[in-house]
Amino acid sequence: MSIARKILENTFAQILGKLVTAALSMVILKIISGYLGASGYGDYTTVYQFLAFFGIIADFGIYTITVKEMSRDQTRIPVILGNVMGLRTLLAIFAMGLAVIAVYLLPTYHGTLIPMGVLIATIAIFFTLLNGTISSVLQVHLRMQEATVSLVLGKVASVIYMLWAVHVFAKDPTMGFYQLLWSGVVGNAVNYAITHYYVRRYCPIRYVFDFKFWWKVFITALPYGIALILSTVYFRLNILVMTFVLPHSQILAGGKAACASVLCSDTEIGLLGVAMRMLEMLVVIPIYFMNSVLPIMTRYLEEKSQKIRQLMQYSFDFLVATSLPILVGSFILAKPIIRFISDPQFVSGNTYEYGADVAVKILMFAMLFSFVNSLFGFTLVALNKQVHLLYINIVAVIQNLIGNLIFIPHWGFRGAAWVSVGSELIILAYTYWKVHSTLGFHLSSKTFFRILFSALLMGAVVAIGFVAMKNVWYVWQLAVLVPLGAALYVVMIFKSKAVTSEMIALLKNKA
Repeated sequence: MSIARKILENTFAQILGKLVTAALSMVILKIISGYLGASGYGDYTTVYQFLAFFGIIADFGIYTITVKEMSRDQTRIPVILGNVMGLRTLLAIFAMGLAVIAVYLLPTYHGTLIPMGVLIATIAIFFTLLNGTISSVLQVHLRMQEATVSLVLGKVASVIYMLWAVHVFAKDPTMGFYQLLWSGVVGNAVNYAITHYYVRRYCPIRYVFDFKFWWKVFITALPYGIALILSTVYFRLNILVMTFVLPHSQILAGGKAACASVLCSDTEIGLLGVAMRMLEMLVVIPIYFMNSVLPIMTRYLEEKSQKIRQLMQYSFDFLVATSLPILVGSFILAKPIIRFISDPQFVSGNTYEYGADVAVKILMFAMLFSFVNSLFGFTLVALNKQVHLLYINIVAVIQNLIGNLIFIPHWGFRGAAWVSVGSELIILAYTYWKVHSTLGFHLSSKTFFRILFSALLMGAVVAIGFVAMKNVWYVWQLAVLVPLGAALYVVMIFKSKAVTSEMIALLKNKA
């Protein structure tokens, strides 16, 4: 089999795996949100968001460095893998132990389900870190389809366990909460076991303790690790701020939650968390796209080719053409979307005045800026100016912290969502300015207005259809209006020449 074919199969397997796991993740979200409600789902979200800050210590960008070292000399894969497993296991034990100590010491979590939840979830994170370590062997051998199989089967195992837990503990939400976290442990354990089986066909799996090599890997990964920590803090800070500045619901008899305040941290986090899951699934699109564009961009920059301007313009137009209709469509159909992926109580006007659909409407603006940010972020990497990404991440973290502390006490998750939009806008302004000052040209906005017109026309038709179908089942609303809007938008962007055959040809690198 040719290298090109192996790369294509490897890439396709990862994309297909992402689609399947995204579908399973939506099923998981539907089960958890429907069973736990907004406040319970808020605690569930808090557990994993809290652990993310400590999990990044064990990750620290070591996966990327491992793949790079293995690719240089495949004869040393067993030694490299053994050492990285030792290093990562030690970091994981340290990080997870620190997380458990911290969560039990923080007064804000006393009397809640979160401390025990964190203790259970650390096991799931531990399996995730080990799985990520050994799957690097499959990445080097371009056999990620095998990692995809294990990932999907792990998700399936989680769903089966969740369905069992929801059925058995239907009247005991506290025990059910813990069992839902155990479902993550079961799923990740299955994922690791299957990956372990596949990896052993390529090399033995054993621990190696070469402390000089550990130090080399750690130092090499340090800049990237710091960037990951900053990125994690920036993306998840709003959840932690809400847990500290807003009161937590009190669990009453029968497992029901009550809060003396209008804004309760667990409820606000639950409503925001559903919208954040949707955002997380969308923001992988520009990363996949820019990973394909990056090699062409790097070559054009090294050759100082004038085609770099055309490539960046077409990339910008493509990212806007992809994100704008998602923004417009999600803004109009936010309520049926939330009902489809979660539970009716998460929709505004049912249980809460402001529901997760409001968070979706706000966060879609952050999604738009994030899509465009990926272009300028990857351009800085191609220009070897990634150090500026560290600077802007530091600024984003500071802005995020200050903004959340100001707005969350008054507006809850709505304030947190708007702060995220502001952060993405600041990153966009800085990265665009830096790229422009380096390359010396501006991007044209001509195509942008054609795309905007096409998206708004699509939005008008979808909005009219939504009003006409207001008494129709939400599944039928989505089944009719989403394909209708997509078809109309595709026709319009070609009719208006917002997308041309030359743009598609260049992005596919047919030249």
